[in-house]
Amino acid sequence: MSLSTVLFLFLAHLGVGIAFTLVFVSRDAGVKFFRFNAGLAAILVAIALAFRYGALGSVAPATSPLDRDALLALDVSEAILVVYWSTLGRLFTRVRGAILSASVVAGLAAVVLQALALSIDRSGAWQALTVASFITSAAMLGGACTAMILGHWYLVLPSMEVSYLQSIVDLHIGSMAARVAVVGGAVWFAIAAWRPDVDAGPSFRHYIFSIDGIFFWQRVLFGLAGPAVLSYLTRETAKIRSTQSATGILYVDFFTVVVGEVLAKYIVLATRVPV
Repeated sequence: MSLSTVLFLFLAHLGVGIAFTLVFVSRDAGVKFFRFNAGLAAILVAIALAFRYGALGSVAPATSPLDRDALLALDVSEAILVVYWSTLGRLFTRVRGAILSASVVAGLAAVVLQALALSIDRSGAWQALTVASFITSAAMLGGACTAMILGHWYLVLPSMEVSYLQSIVDLHIGSMAARVAVVGGAVWFAIAAWRPDVDAGPSFRHYIFSIDGIFFWQRVLFGLAGPAVLSYLTRETAKIRSTQSATGILYVDFFTVVVGEVLAKYIVLATRVPV
């Protein structure tokens, strides 16, 4: 495991997540909003690929067919996303929507293949949990980032309906609830499935109550408990049409999600438990 691998997974999931959540944003947000977010997503995925291919650090090359397929799918997602960004405002809305959807499909395929490559030597239940963990991670990261930027966009387009922000915040809350469920299931399964006569090394229960477990508890505090409270506050603030206050809360929410998901990538690489 290396820092480059952690950053690769984090940036790839954030970029794919932003592209995913753009599908749910009303086109009334304007071409500039979609161009900014698509460009941000493309830059994040490009940096992730640079880390993975070794341009920004020393990483092991792709060794398994699943790992190579995951990189190829992410390459395809990045290429389509660049096409989407470059054609914004020049093509019909339906055509742009189809291009964005194609990028999202390729990006989600990359995320699924990453999870399968990481858990290839484990049981089907572990593989399913890892896939669910990676997908919910991307959705939660993308929802938090897009909601934050959309809240800020009310300074650019004050006439936008507040319901657009409320919808994205609801999407963020939904992805967060799914993330909590997956993490809870993974922790329970990791503890329940461990067998001292079969499994090598200490149990996950031992890990979370050891000195190394500080990373797990920080992950829970910053990445799950924090966003749960902050996203609720954002939703209630948006109800009273206070978009500036909601945006301020979303900045803090996004920071906690970032910290939590970076720690989650470290833990899954260190322990193989997809938290």
